[in-house]
Amino acid sequence: MAFVRTSKIFLRPHALSQMRSVRFCGTSERKAGVIVGVYSHETENTFTDAAAHINNQSSGNLVRLMQYGDSLKAGKSRVLYGVSEEFPVVAVVGLGEQNLSYDPIEERDESKEAIRTAVAAGYRSLDGLGLKSIQVDPCGDGEAAAEGALLAAFKYQDLKSKKKESPSVTCLSQNDQGWTRGATFAEGQNIARRLMETPANILTPTNFAQEAVNCLEGLGVEVMPRTYEWAKERNMNAFLSVTRGSGEPPVFLELTYRGKSFTDEKPLAIVGKGVTFDTGGISLKPSSNMDKMRADMGGAACTVGSIFIAAALGLPINIKGFIPLCENMPGSIATKPGDVVVASNGKTIQIDNTDAEGRLILADALHYASQHSPRAMINMATLTGAMVVSLGSGATGVFCNSKAVWEAMHKAGTVTGDRVWKMPLWKHYSSQVTDSWLADVNNQGKHKPAGGSCTAASFLKEFVSCDHWMHMDIAGVMENKDEVSYLGKGMSGRPTRTVATFAELIASGQTGL
Repeated sequence: MAFVRTSKIFLRPHALSQMRSVRFCGTSERKAGVIVGVYSHETENTFTDAAAHINNQSSGNLVRLMQYGDSLKAGKSRVLYGVSEEFPVVAVVGLGEQNLSYDPIEERDESKEAIRTAVAAGYRSLDGLGLKSIQVDPCGDGEAAAEGALLAAFKYQDLKSKKKESPSVTCLSQNDQGWTRGATFAEGQNIARRLMETPANILTPTNFAQEAVNCLEGLGVEVMPRTYEWAKERNMNAFLSVTRGSGEPPVFLELTYRGKSFTDEKPLAIVGKGVTFDTGGISLKPSSNMDKMRADMGGAACTVGSIFIAAALGLPINIKGFIPLCENMPGSIATKPGDVVVASNGKTIQIDNTDAEGRLILADALHYASQHSPRAMINMATLTGAMVVSLGSGATGVFCNSKAVWEAMHKAGTVTGDRVWKMPLWKHYSSQVTDSWLADVNNQGKHKPAGGSCTAASFLKEFVSCDHWMHMDIAGVMENKDEVSYLGKGMSGRPTRTVATFAELIASGQTGL
């Protein structure tokens, strides 16, 4: 596909008038780069307004340089040098078809996803060139462009003695409010990614609580770490049973964000599983890939990240976060298979598998959260390997007792591109955990491993007294290999942006919750 040197090919109708009303930030730095977009349709190519501006400013150099090489495919990048004195290094990125929108089959906004993917490709093509700064074309959606660039820019190198320098990233268009929002969403997810990557000897339950203080208190969020004694007084014996084998003291973290001028409005409750390292306990995991269990607190990390976004945006909603933090370790007094404990709601639990510990700590957390009479309650947990098998990394598997919560979370996923998929929460699975030989419920289904994610959700339901509740099993989306191109390899921080968008939808009054 060749570029045709005709202005109408590159400029949409009324683009020239738009360019007069939009100011683009030039750069005189020799160590600066720019990312701009181009749409393609059959044999025609259309520059974004920013790309057209650079082409005009360089007397058509962008068009001339783009003649060399094959057609630029969607999600790909091509770096051009010497475009002009003001823009010496330009990465042109393929946005694919123009005027994309929501795709009912893909269940996401394809225009936003195309921008995230393309801008991320542009950032990576410039990242290794020693540039001091990169300016990004908003491509018609500054929020998506910021997310693509800043999520791609994330690097976990906190513990490396020699750190790779990263260029600063800003918007090419001045005063783009969408860019500011997108940067906030990306920062929240990157907070979760950093927490998930941090080794467990550093990010202990106590240190996780301190990280929450560092991230949130400056935004006015109250962070209250609760001790072992506090949990014991409230009969959180399911939670404490998991902590018995570890030398690290458990922490129950309670977060409070008050986004409403009055404090008596019912809050949105977000509960996050916070196992800072999971060996499986006495039911010991295989050693292969056990190091990745440093991220078994992904639900807790995403809880902190999503509340960070809500507070940074000043959402008009009250939010309560509940995070039980502990390690699951073998030891001389660790919980043994077959042990029975009494949870804080009075139900007895037969623990046949100590590696099904996430549901135990969530049982007490969900009961405690329910006592705050939330308007809606969600929990996030890297809960079951069965979810990895079911959905892989395509979507978070969710289980829900409320149509309104499902519709709101599904809508949020279509906007962020970080999707959810509804799984069954049926009595068919409940009977498999309530039919227990020694206690009221068993922490594994009697027909294991069949329906493992569904029986885990049914177990959690036994401790929920909220009419609008959703369990989000994020085990499949915990890690990114190459499936989501703008995230890169490593812990993903998903579904932080979707949960924050869910909270924003509730705050806007669009959900009926």
